[in-house]
Amino acid sequence: MTKDERIQDILQRGVKQVIHKKHLESLLKGRKKLRVKLGFDPTSPLIHIGNGATLLKLRAFQDLGHQVVIIVGDFTALIGDNSDKESERPMLSEKQVKENIKTYFDQVFKILDKTKTEAVYNSTWLKKLDFNEIGKLADQFSVNEFISRELIKKRLKAGKRVGLRELLYPLMQGYDSVAIRADVEIGGTDQLFNMLAGRTLQEYFKQSPQDVLMIDLLLGADGRKMSKSYGNTINILDDAQTMFGKAMTIKDELIEQYFVLATNIPQRQIEEIKKTHSNPRDQKLLLAHTLVELCHGRQGADKAKENFISQFSKKELPSDIPERKLKEGSYSLVDVLVEANMVSSKSEARRLIQQGGIRVNQEVVKSDKLLSVGKKNNLLIQVGKRKFLKIK
Repeated sequence: MTKDERIQDILQRGVKQVIHKKHLESLLKGRKKLRVKLGFDPTSPLIHIGNGATLLKLRAFQDLGHQVVIIVGDFTALIGDNSDKESERPMLSEKQVKENIKTYFDQVFKILDKTKTEAVYNSTWLKKLDFNEIGKLADQFSVNEFISRELIKKRLKAGKRVGLRELLYPLMQGYDSVAIRADVEIGGTDQLFNMLAGRTLQEYFKQSPQDVLMIDLLLGADGRKMSKSYGNTINILDDAQTMFGKAMTIKDELIEQYFVLATNIPQRQIEEIKKTHSNPRDQKLLLAHTLVELCHGRQGADKAKENFISQFSKKELPSDIPERKLKEGSYSLVDVLVEANMVSSKSEARRLIQQGGIRVNQEVVKSDKLLSVGKKNNLLIQVGKRKFLKIK
């Protein structure tokens, strides 16, 4: 693509709104190296491909020569952003935040160019603010502006509690833009108020207000909001086989949205795919391969596709099932699932068992049974449709 085409791709592809579009377009056509901001609050150790949509947009800025600034909200995560929540978000401890941060950059740099990325922690400047300074920041906004936000208004109308600390969050995210002198901030549509707060505070500090680029929110594979609590996320750290299998469960009506938001396939090529592959399954095979290749490379994507077709089309088991050796004896199924990293917690294991999502030797398990391990008693454990483990 030409530079002008790449600029229009940045401004239009998967974009809900730009504030202000003409101004940002003129900056992109100029010679100034822009500082493009994206903030992550580490409320979970995993980044999913819904977040990956914003990372791909950042990568497009990098490919035009601009500087990406990733802000890890190690301080804002302690307060909690309720922009997309219908109830008050609990405060995290510093220990939880540090644990969640451990693999963040391993995930981010699967998509971003590390050499063109500046990574900072907002505790660096937010911890230094005193009550006098916070008061001056707060004076730039009214309570009416805060409570007019859709979800806050909905909670108040329903008589739900809105914590006073929640009013502080937009101040902090806005001040992040001041601290790094952002030219552009990228975020989901739920972040509009917080990103506009950045413009307000930059003007107060005599900086040029950042332009705001809002990305459409990518729905989960089942059509609901992408959320770990719904179990409908495709995580950047998912292994290739799991990622491929999850992508194949995406609802047919969401296929185009995933191509647009979660891949860098040119729009013209997406239209060709729709014309030449009328069967949604064929479209999803291409989509799944593209997503896996983005995170695991071509070889990993090819292998995942091969295994998927063998397993689900030919009803075969995967050829590369991992094995785990245990001493002779009896073991709790839940404990084995957790220790083998097939589930994230005992509660998840029990939930999957109750839902009929665990099989032992291809039989559905309905309770946390004891597994008997012996020399002549090999076991095959299956979690969902894609995860397998041999116990010897």
